[in-house]
Amino acid sequence: MTRTLLSFGHGFSARALGQRLLGQGWRVIGTTRSQEKADALRADGVEPLVWPGADMSEALSSATHLLTSIAPNEGGDPVLNTLRDEIAGVADRLDWVGYLSTTGVYGDHAGGWVDEDTPLTPGTKRGQQRVMAEGQWWYLAKETRYLPLHIFRLAGIYGPGRGPFAKVRRGTARRIVKPGQVFSRIHVEDIARVLEASIKSPRAGRIYNVCDDEAAPPEDVIEHAAKLLGLPVPPKERIEDAEMSPMARSFYAESKRVKNDRIKRELGVQLGYPNYREGLAALLAEDGHAEKGG
Repeated sequence: MTRTLLSFGHGFSARALGQRLLGQGWRVIGTTRSQEKADALRADGVEPLVWPGADMSEALSSATHLLTSIAPNEGGDPVLNTLRDEIAGVADRLDWVGYLSTTGVYGDHAGGWVDEDTPLTPGTKRGQQRVMAEGQWWYLAKETRYLPLHIFRLAGIYGPGRGPFAKVRRGTARRIVKPGQVFSRIHVEDIARVLEASIKSPRAGRIYNVCDDEAAPPEDVIEHAAKLLGLPVPPKERIEDAEMSPMARSFYAESKRVKNDRIKRELGVQLGYPNYREGLAALLAEDGHAEKGG
């Protein structure tokens, strides 16, 4: 049987995994919401489905592995709210199911450490919706008794085309300072590395934090990016004085350091980019390669 990944919301992180699997002979089916994005997926070798709208019966019956990256809304998880019965019907035929959540489910810990057993106390609406969606998937797994569910709680994601360099080059990067504020991050290729390792060594019912080894203040990351580019370091702005959208300000409402021991111990993962300095250096090298026509 052809190993087939059905990926709901085949975006930034899922595409990184998809490229790895396609190179190993997998079939990858990915959903997206627009025909334009579907064309881009097709160019990557992915079989696109514009969903909601497409009939998912063939994709679900063919899938051996299922990944969902779609963000929840006030009603919970959009995939389960639409296809719960259909997924339950194929649960015993799936070898692996991955749900991409967020470390935002832990809430604020004033810079303290959290691990996968830390109680979930989200302080933001986004975090609360993620807890609801996780609960829906856990309930389905318990109800079916077969669904091989794995939860991956991702830190702040960066990677090619998604990092601080563009803003630094444009002169729009800001170094907003809130004393004691730290964020955990993860390079998109390390997300793919973790997911691939889990697929190879499934442990149904496990939760994994997916982050690098070094939580850091956001202003330090911007400073380092500017220095790598040889451009002026943006001045510091106190958060009390900074003009920010409510969405942007909400990212500063929580501070924590996230432990990633489990992905190393159970999945044998060795991070390609264990801290932001190595990750940014690699991104800059890729940028330079692209600019030279590589």
